[in-house]
Amino acid sequence: MEILFNRKEAGKLLSGKLLKYSDTETIVLAIPKGGVPVGYEIATKLEVPLGITLIKKIGHPSNKEYAIGAVSLDSFYIDNSMDIDKKYIESEVKRIQELLLQKQKLYERNKQPLQLKNKTVIIVDDGIATGNTILASIKLVKSKMPSKIIVAAPVVPFENVGLIKNMADEFIYLDAPKYFPSVGCFYEEFNQVKDEDVISILNQAALKMKSKKEKILF
Repeated sequence: MEILFNRKEAGKLLSGKLLKYSDTETIVLAIPKGGVPVGYEIATKLEVPLGITLIKKIGHPSNKEYAIGAVSLDSFYIDNSMDIDKKYIESEVKRIQELLLQKQKLYERNKQPLQLKNKTVIIVDDGIATGNTILASIKLVKSKMPSKIIVAAPVVPFENVGLIKNMADEFIYLDAPKYFPSVGCFYEEFNQVKDEDVISILNQAALKMKSKKEKILF
């Protein structure tokens, strides 16, 4: 695979593989922060709404980097194969949900979250490394009862392709190299996406959908 120039290019290339979902009952859910510019290009091309999926892992009590589960704003899951103290889990879920609520207020300014029931949901990120975040996103989006879950990402380690295909209804990607040092290695420009960038992109996407609805009405 040739090196991508930036996230915008990645989104445009992915959108070309998703054209059958244009102007359908589909929602693009981007994983902040890097997935948002990619998701914007897909949502714009398909003329569908863009939202975000706010998810954070729960770290093991003795090693915070080791994920034992994940939390969203209104649900969570835990790897039940590990014997973790329930009080620790309850405390972490509460703490993380408070952090996610702050992020939601920052990014979406108290807008109502998009309803996913009976919709096709495309979960987007700017690349997949370990797969922990995307797998957690799939599990928690499933609880919203969408009709279909699609994962779209520019690059993914070859060893993780089968795992994601088994979890999602469809997996769209550009390349799956066996040698995968990091997501950023596959981009020429991989600048940090700031909170204000996320807010601006979400506002632009919302304006596009508002304009589309107004054209339909008139």
